[in-house]
Amino acid sequence: MATKKTEITRDILISKYMQHKLEHNEKPKSVFQFAKDAGFEERQFYTFFGSLEGIEKDIFKQFLENTIALLEKDPSYALYDMRSKMLSFYFTFFEMVTANRSYVVMSLKESGYSLQSVMQLASLRDAFKHYVSSIMTDELRTPHEKLRTIQEKTIQESSWIQFMFTLKFWLDDSSPAFEKTDLFIEKSVKASFDLMQITPLDSLLDFGKFLFKEKIQHNS
Repeated sequence: MATKKTEITRDILISKYMQHKLEHNEKPKSVFQFAKDAGFEERQFYTFFGSLEGIEKDIFKQFLENTIALLEKDPSYALYDMRSKMLSFYFTFFEMVTANRSYVVMSLKESGYSLQSVMQLASLRDAFKHYVSSIMTDELRTPHEKLRTIQEKTIQESSWIQFMFTLKFWLDDSSPAFEKTDLFIEKSVKASFDLMQITPLDSLLDFGKFLFKEKIQHNS
């Protein structure tokens, strides 16, 4: 009886790729080599990915997608405010990457940990910014409609920078169970949300309106 071939899926390819990279201590030289070593046909790879660079980008994005999927399984998550959702995201995401730390460290080490220039993080960046936008609540939005788009983009970019700082801290963290990273997350998220409050912005706008009106009246 002929042996039934294992169906190749996106998740199986990702698992095989991570395993290959860890076992060989380097990325495959080509899709052909990867397929041959992992025991599947090269054409099957291109059903899901266009290149080795594509699968590497997707792996980091997958960490985020799996994190959100886990969070959304908890019915109480939908009731959280934005700060609580972000904290839950951080703790869950870093549990996810800690379980795959050897792969993550090896992959980012290839670029000298220059996180802002790592192409592997491009898809993760887009997905993370979309996530931040999706959990943004009205109490954080300025009532000034013309400034909302600018505000949202600013929050997305500042949140990404904070996320990169946290990832770099985790990469360098040698504390037991990465307890220092947990503390870093708690303090940095609290600080970022304190800075994110819209009251100072509204006060500045009101002051600007006051000065503008005063100037108009003075010139009348």
